[in-house]
Amino acid sequence: MPESGGIRSADAANIGIGEEIRALIARLYPICRSITGPGVRQTLEILSEIHPIRVSEVPTGTRVFDWTVPREWSIRDAYIKDSSGRRIVDFQAHNLHILNYSVPVEGRFTLAELKPHLHSLPDLPKAIPYRTSYYNDNWGFCLAHEQLQLLADEVYEVKIDSTLSNGSLSLGEIVLEGEVEDEILISTHTCHPSLANDNLSGMAVAIHLAKRMHERKRHHTYRFLFIPGTIGSITWLALNEANVHRIKHGLVITGVGDTGPLTYKRSRRGDAAIDRIAGHVLSAADEPHKIIDFYPYGYDERQFCSPGFNLPVGRISRTPHGEYPEYHSSADNPDFVSIPSLLRALDLIEAILLTADRDKMLVSRNPKCEPQLGKHGLYRKVAGQTGQQTDELALLWVLNLADGQHSLVEMAERAKLPFERIVTAADALLAHGLLSDGRTRR
Repeated sequence: MPESGGIRSADAANIGIGEEIRALIARLYPICRSITGPGVRQTLEILSEIHPIRVSEVPTGTRVFDWTVPREWSIRDAYIKDSSGRRIVDFQAHNLHILNYSVPVEGRFTLAELKPHLHSLPDLPKAIPYRTSYYNDNWGFCLAHEQLQLLADEVYEVKIDSTLSNGSLSLGEIVLEGEVEDEILISTHTCHPSLANDNLSGMAVAIHLAKRMHERKRHHTYRFLFIPGTIGSITWLALNEANVHRIKHGLVITGVGDTGPLTYKRSRRGDAAIDRIAGHVLSAADEPHKIIDFYPYGYDERQFCSPGFNLPVGRISRTPHGEYPEYHSSADNPDFVSIPSLLRALDLIEAILLTADRDKMLVSRNPKCEPQLGKHGLYRKVAGQTGQQTDELALLWVLNLADGQHSLVEMAERAKLPFERIVTAADALLAHGLLSDGRTRR
């Protein structure tokens, strides 16, 4: 069972889960993913071994707000050969070598003709960059900058064996029904190829979260989305617009495997319940963390928080995207992610979800002065005793703030008491008929 706030102890079983997450990342790492195509489907099949994922396919050409579902991309091989016939850039060696979504190409090119199609990282000369061209027909290769500088001035043979054709976009979804239809949304992006932190860490943590929440009693319904970045969330929102009002809390999970502190990015609202809850849980964990304000760049929180939806969805990561040198490069490999980082992220996100699931507003049935707690068995039996039958201070705080305007998390912050003490007191008062719970059930 978890400790206070849902944060689990670092026992052998939990460490074993961390090793499972790390092994899952290593297994998924070689797969060439994109916003569409067989790599995404293969990834969802592997994730489904941990908890079943329902996959829906949205056809090419489907209009989703101002966007259109693109053609499906599939790649079998790609290479650059030098004049001796040796593959000097080889997709089979590392799938980041190809510009993602490259159109098919076959021909011979001089170095001058080839260079506009070559991408490298001068500031990280040994790493292969990750580059894409999803919505513009283009082709190219990515390679280490130190290799680019050594290319001879000769004619090169180039082949990209890919297809762009009418197909579909794959959306993965897990729905865990709760006592109510109100939902907690967890979303993570599936489109990046061999990048361990961004975002195999998010996918691996999210699927283990789904497994954990499946085993729990749930008040809210939980919805997990495994979707390609940007176009995936836009497509899902377009198809589910009529039901998004059910989303009461949401988190986008990405980049949780590096060794930086956990970083929570607030929703566009800035004062949504999930913003308060995430801040409370991270502060109570007593470890380094950051809370940053919303800005319209990043991951799928941009779409969930667009003004026409303005959903209560924040983002949790470790070092934000673009702020670590390994970002979007082959240096973001399985050795870059840390088992303790992955496990701690899993535990703390679980704690945020559990807190959100139990948070609620209550109303005292005795708002005019305190009820006589003694006759309800909730007060010490002899005045002046130091021992307490129940957590008296927590009881009094809950009763005082149970006005339908303060959530349990707000009570804990106001009282400067742990959330678990406030929940225990509220449960006792509810059991004795001293509070009303306004939350509706199915």
